[in-house]
This record gives sequence, C-alpha cells and structure tokens, in this order.
Amino acid sequence: MDVIDAIMTRRSIRRYRPLPIPECDIERILKAAMAAPSSKNEQPWVFTVIDDRELLNKIPKFHPHAEMIKSSPVAILVCADRKRFLSENIWIQDCAAATLNILLAAHGLRLGAVWLGIYPRVERVRGMSKLVNLPKHIVPFSLVALGYPAEKRSPADRFDPDRIHRNRWEH
Repeated sequence: MDVIDAIMTRRSIRRYRPLPIPECDIERILKAAMAAPSSKNEQPWVFTVIDDRELLNKIPKFHPHAEMIKSSPVAILVCADRKRFLSENIWIQDCAAATLNILLAAHGLRLGAVWLGIYPRVERVRGMSKLVNLPKHIVPFSLVALGYPAEKRSPADRFDPDRIHRNRWEH
C-alpha cells in the first residue's frame, strides 16, 4: 500500500476480533511512532503498551468514548515527558504526529485502530495517570486502541475545495 492510499483508506475502527497482535508488529508500530517529526528534534514522547485485560476494561470508567477498548487486545498510550521538552505546548504537536504515525502504521499492517483523546481532559489525564502509575513528569496525550478489525468501513471523501485558499482569503 502506498502512502497516499494508506492516508485515504485509513478509518477509525472500533470493533476488533479477539486475536493477539504479534509483538513484532507492536514494535514496528512503535518504531513508526518514533519516526514522527518533532520540533527541535526534542522527541518528547514515551509510550506505554497496555495489553492487560483488567487495565483495558477500566478505561471506559473515566473515558466516556472508550467502550471499544474492551474488545481491543492492546492499546498504546502516547505520553510526553516534561523533562524532554524545552518549549511549552510544542509537545502537543509532536505527540499528535506520533499518534498519527501509529494509526497509519497499524493500517499498513492491516490492523484496525482508533485515536482516543486524553489530553487536555482533566478527568482522562488523571484516570490514565493513575491507571498505569505515571510519574508526575509524564503527561498522557492519547490512547490508540489496536486490533484486527471486526468491521469494515469505506473510505471517506472529505475533500472540500471551499476550504482551500491561495495566497489570501477572498471574501
């Protein structure tokens, strides 16, 4: 699958088959995450792979949109290490880029994935931090549920030429 096809056909998958994901695929996904662009090359990201069923099942208790995690065999928590960034709030862009790379890598491996926002929702940040025992200097940013798809979603054509301006806005 070429890059444009991957971008155009990737969809959020919220239902998964009960099959484990090989460790080598998880490692490939994490390598893709760490290949993301990073402002000033700070690479503030750190990751927690969550495959403990008991932990996964607790996530919907503090994240109202995470019910699908109960059928996901694994999730990757994308976090920022406050000790690794010099510029406040730039880490958000870096972690978003890493999260997108996770989604695209999973799609390239024929896995389904969905991005669950954590930061800046206080109850989600506290819930994830407590659940996986994060140190104070680690900020949870996003959680990506992964699994073999139990649903098929058609590509979405979101192209809208009315949202494109060239050089200046013309009213």
